[in-house]
Amino acid sequence: MTIHVSYVPLPAGERVGVLTLDAPASLNALSLPMIRTLAQQLGQWASDPTVRAVWLEGGEKAFCAGGDIRSFYHLAQEQPVSVLGEYATDFFEQEYRLDHAIHTYPKPILCLGHGIVMGGGIGLLAGARFRILTEQSLLAMPEVSIGLYPDVAGSWFLSRMPGRLGLWLGLTGARFNGSDALALGMADALIPAARRAELKERLQALDWRLEGEALDEALFGLIDRLGERMPAPEPLLLPHREQIETLMAGRSLDGILVRLFAADLAPWPALASAQASCRGGSPISRAIAWQQYGHARHLSLAGVFAEELTLSVNCVLEGDFLEGVRALLIDKDKSPRWRFATQGEVPADWLADMWRWRSGANPLAHQA
Repeated sequence: MTIHVSYVPLPAGERVGVLTLDAPASLNALSLPMIRTLAQQLGQWASDPTVRAVWLEGGEKAFCAGGDIRSFYHLAQEQPVSVLGEYATDFFEQEYRLDHAIHTYPKPILCLGHGIVMGGGIGLLAGARFRILTEQSLLAMPEVSIGLYPDVAGSWFLSRMPGRLGLWLGLTGARFNGSDALALGMADALIPAARRAELKERLQALDWRLEGEALDEALFGLIDRLGERMPAPEPLLLPHREQIETLMAGRSLDGILVRLFAADLAPWPALASAQASCRGGSPISRAIAWQQYGHARHLSLAGVFAEELTLSVNCVLEGDFLEGVRALLIDKDKSPRWRFATQGEVPADWLADMWRWRSGANPLAHQA
């Protein structure tokens, strides 16, 4: 089983619906069946008056490490490009519909992002009304290394972070933790990992006669009390903010990359690691991340998801995605042969075409 459905019983026959991602071998990577199950269950609970809230969680090591991207590579080896295109469209459409539904859900969703939370896992976490992390949470948007770009509304929330920290995360895939996430507006609370089960149990003692903002306030108070006096982990990103802002300053991607790649970051391992990830990443991915970062802040959330569907399908069919998956996860040689060797080789007209839906109508355009 990959999604486990259970309930926390409440007074008067009401319940909190619990969704547990249960695919530990893949660190809960989201497959298309998992996405559909989550969407279907959330849809049912939205109209069920006995379900007052939703609890979304993962396992001991990971909440969710991203999407099941190996499936794209294997399908590409076995099926014609038309089948791959249909699968990519279906996968990303369903994933983005799920993420959008979480952002707009009519009932409180409490998402516990314990352990690894990356890529598609952040997509699930970001839209929840209560985003809860632990001292063991480790987050990243590492798509530049696999020939994708920060999707799952990544460009929407990265462009709204303080300064240019979101640009840094998108271009480098740098890791950050719960303390960073709180400061970046990507989390609402930190609780001790050892008390995760206790929080779920304490939901039973809440006054569920409350509604709306009063219920939200009671839920937040419950979460906050569990984490009070907890020593927060030392942030990974914030101590380097001044350096990051200097490295990311500028009005052109080429200028930023020249400065970043020339910088001597050896004394700061976290920065040096992020620098190496960016340097080894796909030039196409870097270009898309840069353009989306500047563009997405002017779009609605639904508009971002519609654009991302176009970009993601095109990254699979025309870009570096399959090669990135091969190098990182299939052959694991970590030596991707990107379509363009350097940033300057990416043609502007070719890149512009990555924003063009290839045939018919974008199925998410109507909701944008």
